[in-house]
Amino acid sequence: MKSKKKKIILSIVGVCVVLIGAYVVNLAIAAQNALKTMQQPIEKSDKREEEISLEKKDPFSLALLGVDETETNLGRTDTIIVATVNPEKNTIKMLSIPRDTRTEIVGNDTVEKINHAYTRGGTQMSIATIENFLDVPIDYYVQINLEGFRDMIDAFGGVTVANDMDLTFKKYHFPEGNLRLTGEEALVFSRIRYEDPRGDFGRQLRQRQIIEAILGEGTKMSSVMKYDDVLRSLGANVKTNISVKEMINLQKQYSGIEKNIEQYQFEEFSGGYIGKYWYFFPDEEEVAKYSAMLREHLEI
Repeated sequence: MKSKKKKIILSIVGVCVVLIGAYVVNLAIAAQNALKTMQQPIEKSDKREEEISLEKKDPFSLALLGVDETETNLGRTDTIIVATVNPEKNTIKMLSIPRDTRTEIVGNDTVEKINHAYTRGGTQMSIATIENFLDVPIDYYVQINLEGFRDMIDAFGGVTVANDMDLTFKKYHFPEGNLRLTGEEALVFSRIRYEDPRGDFGRQLRQRQIIEAILGEGTKMSSVMKYDDVLRSLGANVKTNISVKEMINLQKQYSGIEKNIEQYQFEEFSGGYIGKYWYFFPDEEEVAKYSAMLREHLEI
């Protein structure tokens, strides 16, 4: 009887091992497929004289572009964040650029809103325009379709953010305090603009919160069994020029660095209409200040 019971237990364990093994294999395949789908190279920055190496822990920069894009509409970059990473100091500096910033659109020979660069010439023109605006090389980029936030967050079972202001938008109410948000709620939360007296700056803050919350959820053990859904969402909604090898290096070398993020945004500004469009007019001295800060962090 004991022998029979032991065989049953061993059979159950065997089935579990097979199922877990199959899951790991499927996850690995899904990861490879997602990573291949995400790959979209861009031209090397002409502001870099020498190649950088993540393996050698060179300081590097990254542009995070949040794009509202559909099958029929190329969209615009609603979120523009430039981050510099310095391994020696173990710090990340993140600067948000208002989407209505009036600047030269490099390659289009126009001066208009910085978020129009994506509409005019896609990712490459956006990166070139950001580089020109800040006089800082952009080594890598991660482009996220904001609609994809919804699927990614739902795959994790929601995200938690610390809301610093009571906000209401249509049927959605976001009280002050810690909130657990679904994908749909997080998307609305990250887009609120006119209901916030801080306008676009308040929205930038909430968008950074959502991004950080997603990163936080991704590191939890409870999320491991959800990675197949997450990976499918990533493959469909994220584009980047970071190679698979570089991603592995980043994961190994920079684990925990997300706790040392310093966040900045433009505060000296004026705004107004030119024709029918409202623009954010950046203060030249403040642009120069942030440019110098990021360049120093990159050690250039």
